[in-house]
Amino acid sequence: MDAQSYIDKLAAGRGFVLDFHKVMARHDFDVLVATDNLTRTAVLDERSLDLRTKELLFIVLLVALDGDESDLEQHLRAGLSIGLTPQEMLEALEILLPLGGVVLFKKGFEVWRRVTGAAGIEPTSQVSGNGRAD
Repeated sequence: MDAQSYIDKLAAGRGFVLDFHKVMARHDFDVLVATDNLTRTAVLDERSLDLRTKELLFIVLLVALDGDESDLEQHLRAGLSIGLTPQEMLEALEILLPLGGVVLFKKGFEVWRRVTGAAGIEPTSQVSGNGRAD
């Protein structure tokens, strides 16, 4: 299979293709195929863990390891496409709080918020510059 056909197959099978895949297809196709085979076996093939569980783990690990934001976006979208709810993904991200801390959690939270379109609740009273309600 040539590089273009492989990228097309990835896009059709996963519903997305990362920039990493595109560039590696052109510049080191053999390594792309090898890493994709590893990913397919470890993540995409259902074995003992189902795909929903693996996707949640992938999302949390991308944040914990300070992974690429666009990869996190893609995995959040993939999670939604396989039936994960925004709440389930948020609860998985919240597991980062006790071990990874607020800063790490907030990085993942902001990507989750963007992807899911989650909105907050605005205060009903004016808030002054010092953070106190007037």
